[in-house]
Amino acid sequence: MILAGTIEERVSVAVDAWLRWVPSWTPGTHRGRARLCRRCTGSPLLAAAGLTADVPHQVMHALVSRMQRIIERRVDEFTASELPALHAELTGEQLWSAGGYDPAEGLAPEYEGLDPDPEPDEGEQPFLFTLAGLAEESRPAPPLPRPPLSPEEKQRLRHEIELADRCAAEAGREVCFALMEHRTRIESAIHRFVEPQIRAMLDELSRNLEPPQ
Repeated sequence: MILAGTIEERVSVAVDAWLRWVPSWTPGTHRGRARLCRRCTGSPLLAAAGLTADVPHQVMHALVSRMQRIIERRVDEFTASELPALHAELTGEQLWSAGGYDPAEGLAPEYEGLDPDPEPDEGEQPFLFTLAGLAEESRPAPPLPRPPLSPEEKQRLRHEIELADRCAAEAGREVCFALMEHRTRIESAIHRFVEPQIRAMLDELSRNLEPPQ
């Protein structure tokens, strides 16, 4: 069994961290997105938190990413303790990729999972280089091919992947239920820190669109 903190405790700590971050958010500090966010679009975490579509994406993303870290950590713990074949496979992949440049490494939760190379705005010139390109150039040489897995090893690996997927689904459900307990705090932060800024931005836009007297 995994004893390094319950899901409820981890969610509470993550929500506290998000609440400390929200007052620093302003509409002008983040560039608009040209693509759908795969992490947030359709996420049940948003419904559990009571966040609606009119909440700015960066505010939602900062909370979803913190919750996703909890799910991923639970799966990593389960894999390390209960799934030796999958753990060995993932460890080998991590050792090969270590040493190169990773543009996503060390990002704060509010930026985690976002495209490191957003499309240039209309009329802008393409970027001379991309972070993804730099990461590919710095990737270490691939290791020598390992001996092929036996049919039994392949079957065991498939079974452990299924178990890891089940663990992720179960952890996701636990996070959603735990997150629902914090809806009042989350909604209060949105009303206090986010909505006034959105209203002010819309008011400013309306004034600029009014015809001259």
